[in-house]
Amino acid sequence: MNNLLQGKRGIIFGALDENSIAWKVALKAHEQGARFTLTNAPVALRMGEINKLAQHCNTTVIGADATSVEDLEKLVQQSVEQLGGKLDFVLHSVGMSPNVRKGKTYTDINYEWFQKTIDISALSLHKTLQVCTKHDALNEWGSVVALTYIAAQRAFPGYGDMADAKAMLESIVRSFGYYYGNLKKVRVNAVSQSPTMTTAGSGIKGFDSFFGFADKMSPLGNAPAENCADYCITLFSDLTRYVTMQTLYHDGGFSNIGVSEAVMNEFGKE
Repeated sequence: MNNLLQGKRGIIFGALDENSIAWKVALKAHEQGARFTLTNAPVALRMGEINKLAQHCNTTVIGADATSVEDLEKLVQQSVEQLGGKLDFVLHSVGMSPNVRKGKTYTDINYEWFQKTIDISALSLHKTLQVCTKHDALNEWGSVVALTYIAAQRAFPGYGDMADAKAMLESIVRSFGYYYGNLKKVRVNAVSQSPTMTTAGSGIKGFDSFFGFADKMSPLGNAPAENCADYCITLFSDLTRYVTMQTLYHDGGFSNIGVSEAVMNEFGKE
């Protein structure tokens, strides 16, 4: 189907480089007729190639610290002004753990860094939603999608305090989704993606091994980032008007598998 997002306006957080899911969502949204602004933290803007993406999508980049309410207010207000009206969708693709980056184990984390993990990876969603409600920035039947991971539900060695942050993120999706639905019919959902070879994912210890394990566990294999982008587009569209407050698994079936024959066969090798 074409033009699923024709006439819709939005903000896409977190496009860093061509490997990031947010980058692929931006490309798909552009293809489907949407107009949007791109945003990331100032330090990430210096690291990435987001200006190239902005040029391709005929849009602008607005730097914003997702933990700063002041920055988020400027981002939302400037986006509404530049796009010529209220927003219809927001992609929250924001996550970072200083503890994981610096190799701290979960049983020996730095608590100041832990608070930063929570602020960046979870509270930033609440702050974004709160700013949008206070400024009445989203149209009725708008859609907010946050990217999460199944470590919010299960223990995954190496994922560290990001697991706690994702658990909080999913709680915010449910709680704010309730209020925003009553207030403006706005949908709030989380998409739990397969392990994906992004810049953020590759920074997790043992990620390569787990990527292969998940691929063998999932009956459909790991879901590619490009297909995750397609899924996000459907959630921005009017085809999913009554889907809200959900954590939706886009993982090739991994989330419902106890064990697979492929994995059992690996253990059966002599």
